Amino acid sequence: MLVLAACDRQQAIIERCDADPGRALLRLQLPTRPDPQTYRDWTWVECPIRLPSAVPAAAVLHLPTLRVTGPQVQADMAYTHVVPKARATGHSVALGVDWGLNTLLSAGALRLGKDGRIAALGAGGQFRAAGVLAKQHRLRRHSERLHAKVDQYARLVGGRPDEQLRAKQEVLAGEIRHVSARRQNLNDALAWAAARWTVDQAIAARATVIYLEDLRSMEAKGMGHSLNTRLSQQVRGKISDRMRHLAAEHGIAVVTVPARNTSKHCPQCLTPLRHRKAPDKRTVAGWKWAICPNTGCGWQGDRDHGAWRRIAARGLTHQAKTVTDKTTGAMVIRTVVDELEASAVVTPSTTGSRRDRSKTGPTRHRTSRPAPRRRGAPSPTRPQGQAGKRPEGHAPTDRRLPRAAHRHQGVNTISTPTTAGHRPRGAALGAGFHLHAHASPPRWETIPETPSDSGSLS
Repeated sequence: MLVLAACDRQQAIIERCDADPGRALLRLQLPTRPDPQTYRDWTWVECPIRLPSAVPAAAVLHLPTLRVTGPQVQADMAYTHVVPKARATGHSVALGVDWGLNTLLSAGALRLGKDGRIAALGAGGQFRAAGVLAKQHRLRRHSERLHAKVDQYARLVGGRPDEQLRAKQEVLAGEIRHVSARRQNLNDALAWAAARWTVDQAIAARATVIYLEDLRSMEAKGMGHSLNTRLSQQVRGKISDRMRHLAAEHGIAVVTVPARNTSKHCPQCLTPLRHRKAPDKRTVAGWKWAICPNTGCGWQGDRDHGAWRRIAARGLTHQAKTVTDKTTGAMVIRTVVDELEASAVVTPSTTGSRRDRSKTGPTRHRTSRPAPRRRGAPSPTRPQGQAGKRPEGHAPTDRRLPRAAHRHQGVNTISTPTTAGHRPRGAALGAGFHLHAHASPPRWETIPETPSDSGSLS
């Protein structure tokens, strides 16, 4: 690895190509012999670099770090470009983000009007990573078993020179390093995906601030062994850092707000909610559904959706209390003011509301035997003899059937050509209803009546 940022400007220069902004030219002064003595032992080498599409055209390039990977030399390029400055106050559209255990993120946007009323912009969304979290849980359990085996081998060795046990212990140690690397890569990918999804939601809603639930409220204690372990293994800290990094590029502020009673109170009237099982998930453990007992409000929904509404509304009403943490440099709202919290309610939307489909009376009786559809083609004629096709209608079969309707009727079907090798007998004669239906013949044509081979007796 060669860190060119530590080099002097007289030894390394990088600049963009004027003709193609997606290319850059790196000029290095390298020695021509292992022990250079004078300036003649150095020469300039030009290295063309193709820039990725993520690098803006107006960005200022910095000297990269060169790494040799097989037959190629890769350059870790750093660049600087101007972005809008994120402001702490003056926000009218905000994105609220709530942390969850099974549903990692729940987010939605709110708008603060000039009259001080807060309205929801849509129903919000959820970032579900159940598959990734399950794989993370399996890797964690596998790592715990490997650590337990290594400890057992260490107790068995006990300082004795046992080469066989030490070889097994080294193999398990290498497997532990491999599993740890997989867990780290999985956590990094999950953090970047969750942060990218959140910032995209803010950009789509044209929000200028993202209000996050305080991570200190998600302490892994007092919730049981399994739940404490799942909470401690979450990558919320990484997600917050990646979110701030991606949001800063678009001038979006990321502010942390207290999480007190965000899932407990109603977002529309601040009444304590009653939690139940979800109506469509009766067998799933937990109390995911929240119902407001206030008859004048009547809000109900997923508790995570109510939580992000409370978080965004609290951030919009307390945005004057936003401060910058001196240790981390992150924006944070530390305290909740009761007077401001009383106005942090979401006004229920009246436009575009769905029609009330509640049942108000008995269900209309529907017969279990609906009337048969009318035939789209005329009934076939009764052939000569005992065998024949049954005419339309529900006629008894224990007696001789009457003659069917006269078949010399008008043309009421569409003529379609038949392919070679598939020409049904009925369609060839123009009788009966078939997928390849033909037009009924005119009334002045005579149709030869041939006995059917269906085998039924009239």
